[in-house]
This record gives sequence, C-alpha cells and structure tokens, in this order.
Amino acid sequence: MIYPVILSGGVGSRLWPTSRALYPKQLLPLVSEKAMLLETAMRVAGDGFAGPLIVSNDEHRFIIAQQMHEAGITPLAHILEPVGRNTAPAAAAAAAFIQARDPQGLLLILPADHHIANVDAFKAAIARGAELANEGKLVTFGVLPTGPETGYGYIKRGEKLGDGNAYAVERFVEKPDAETARGYLDDGGYDWNAGIFMFRADTIIEEMRTHCPEIAACAAEAVIKGARDLDFLRLETASFSACPSDSIDYAVMEHTSSAAVVPVDMGWSDIGSWSALWEIGEKDEAGNVVSGDVLVEDTKNCLVRSESGLAATIGVENLVIVDTGDVLLVASRDRVQDVKKIVERVAAAGRTEHHAHKRVHRPWGYYESINEGERHQVKHLLVYPGASLSLQMHHHRAEHWVVVRGQAEVTVGEERRILEENESVYIPVGTTHRLANPGDEALSIIEVQSGSYLGEDDIVRFDDVYGREVKKPAAE
Repeated sequence: MIYPVILSGGVGSRLWPTSRALYPKQLLPLVSEKAMLLETAMRVAGDGFAGPLIVSNDEHRFIIAQQMHEAGITPLAHILEPVGRNTAPAAAAAAAFIQARDPQGLLLILPADHHIANVDAFKAAIARGAELANEGKLVTFGVLPTGPETGYGYIKRGEKLGDGNAYAVERFVEKPDAETARGYLDDGGYDWNAGIFMFRADTIIEEMRTHCPEIAACAAEAVIKGARDLDFLRLETASFSACPSDSIDYAVMEHTSSAAVVPVDMGWSDIGSWSALWEIGEKDEAGNVVSGDVLVEDTKNCLVRSESGLAATIGVENLVIVDTGDVLLVASRDRVQDVKKIVERVAAAGRTEHHAHKRVHRPWGYYESINEGERHQVKHLLVYPGASLSLQMHHHRAEHWVVVRGQAEVTVGEERRILEENESVYIPVGTTHRLANPGDEALSIIEVQSGSYLGEDDIVRFDDVYGREVKKPAAE
C-alpha cells in the first residue's frame, strides 16, 4: 500500500498578495478551479493508494478539513505540527505514524503546492519508484530540466539500476549559478530536485536513526505522546520542538548509500513565483495570462489577476499585476522574486496585509470586512451548514445581525430563537451570544459592529465546539 504524505507548510510569500500566512498558496486555486492541495491529493487517489496523510500547522487545519470534505476526500489522518521544523521531522513523524500500522508501507512524500501537468507520467514514475522502495531504496524523483534553472537544486545520476528507468544517485547539488546550470544541461546527467520522495516506513526510520538520530527520536516521541483533537493528531509540543530543523535532502538523502532517482518528464512546476504561474498559464495571442474580471488593450506578455473589481491595462508589457481588493501589486515580470522584500516591509511596518486577506476563514465559515470607520465596522459572515460560532461576549462592542440568506439560530442571553431571511437581532455590549446555522444551506449574515473598540481580540469564549481556547469572563 502506498501512503501519500502531503506536506502543507509554508506561506508562499513570493505569490503575495494572493498567498498570505493565514491562507497560503497550497490552499488556493492558482492553476485550476481546485486548490493546489486538493489537486495533489486527487493525483494519488484510487487503487493502491491509502487516503492522504496530511501534515500541516494548526492555523490551517479547519480550512484543509473543509476543502477535503467538500471534495469528498477522507484523509487517513491529519497531523498538526506545533512548530515548523522543515521536511525531515515532518517525514519522520509520518513514518512513525505509518510504521505503527504498516511497517513496510510505502510513504510517498509530496509537497502540497506543486503543479504536475502530465499525471500519467507521474503515476508511471511512482510505479517504478515503488519497485525500488520495496527493495529498500530511498527514492527521489528527478524532473527532466527544460532550461538552465538556477532556482532549483539538481540530482546527478549515477549507474543505471536494472532494466527500468532508474539510477543510483551520485550526488545532490545546491542551486547553481547560470553558467553551472548550463553545464548541467550540456552534461545531460542532471535532473531538477522536485522534493518528492518514496521509501518504506521501516527503511526511512532506520536510515534516520543512522544519519539524523535526534530527528528520528524526537519525531517518534512526538507521535507517541501526541493527542487526538477532533479529527486531528496534535504532535506533542516539547518533543517535536526539540527536533533539529532540517530537510530530507540534507538530513538523509545526501548521506545514504541507498538513494535512487527516477527521472520523469511530467510538466512539473513548484509555482514558486508569479513568473512561474505565467509560464504554465494559458496565454492569449499576445502572451497574456489573465484571471478574473480583466480587460487588456495593447498589452503583451503580462500576468493580470483581479480578485475584486475590473482590472484594465493599456500599452504595457512584461508586467505582473495582481489586485486582491485590499492590495494592488504591480511588478516587472523579471523582478517578481523580490516580492518577498515587500512582504518583509509590510510585516516590519506592523501592517496585516502579509498575514490575512479581507476574507478571514474560520472553522465555521468566514467573515470579510465590507466597511469600517470610527466606532463602526460592517462585515459579511458566511456560516457553513450545521456549523456554529462559539458562545461568546464582547466588552466593548454591540452587534446587529441581519439574515440575508438561510436560517439562523440565535442565542442572546437566555433567549434562543430562529431568524429567517430579512429578520434581524441586536446584541448589546457584554451580552452572551451565539450564532448557528441549523439548515442545510449556507447562512449569510450582515453584521454591523459599533463601539469603542472593534478588534478581534475583544472576544471572551465560554464554549466552543472546535476546541479553541475557552476563557472565563474578564473584568472590564
């Protein structure tokens, strides 16, 4: 049995402002109508594959769970990392989890945010990799280079293994400069390192005990001491935090004598920047890739993406233009690697646009700000069918709720009642309240807040079905 392990970490800051810390690129539909994580999971569904084992941080857990539910995918498990520790500890935790169930089960380690155009070629490579992994090899998948790329690491092929498409790994090499990369292409024996790995659970654990014993021990202990939380497995914080932060490549693959590479031409991209998204995108006759409500006039070789209103361009070339409603990014297409510098400046200035979108996702649905000013804020809330917000109160603001669509079950103080469309309710300052959706369609609410302080930290929770922290009322 092959156990897909989907690593859903990182914030994808080079794809800002669409990708942000609370809703990063792997959770977004950047290449198709499906989120990249879902595309990854769907590529490894069917005969021979177990349900995906997802490894993510705590903040993204409910978004991932909702996406999986809507796609009809049932994960084998969803492991939550208390802190980020790179790919080696994540893989070690996954291996420890699988070994307890199937010691010789095959782990297929997959980044959640990669695009693969040729799925048939990918699956053929996985089949070949499975043969090698069952023989005790640690398998990586090398992407056939299409140019002298300096943004990827490379794998140097060694001797051929058997009759199939596979080689021993002679060495891994760091991201090269342009001249070195051209030399790799001329040589013909180098592949891009896609960060996709395959090995038996017992094999990788033994290799880690040899080459990175601290990671192996800490990760295994974090799994054993982990705690179930709803549908999630929380790794024990102290043990996992003690793991050295390292990648699979550095911790294991560069040291083992059992590394093998399966070269594959599968139309792969890590979607690491806006220019990468332009390269794989469907272009018009002038070389433009457009998304959303966009009009282009005398425009060439641009990526234009609008997530709010109409975006129009005239007489420009080689630009990336992204409008998310609260942020407008305009960059030369050959400078998009520097987007991270802007993100760093936004964070350093104490702003929030690097962290969250106007639409903020919660386990019960989402909210987005429509208008805000002195002593008031207007939001749109969407509550999933059967979901409910926490039982809570606010010290500094009152709220008015108007039902736009669906049916709301509203608790205000000791009173509980049902509101239909176009009905409303008022929640005074300091009053305990809860909003729930008892129906089978999404509930849409307009919320008007008024008061001296409207921050999200003015929430005292008394009860929460999602296991978030519940506090006792604080004195004003």
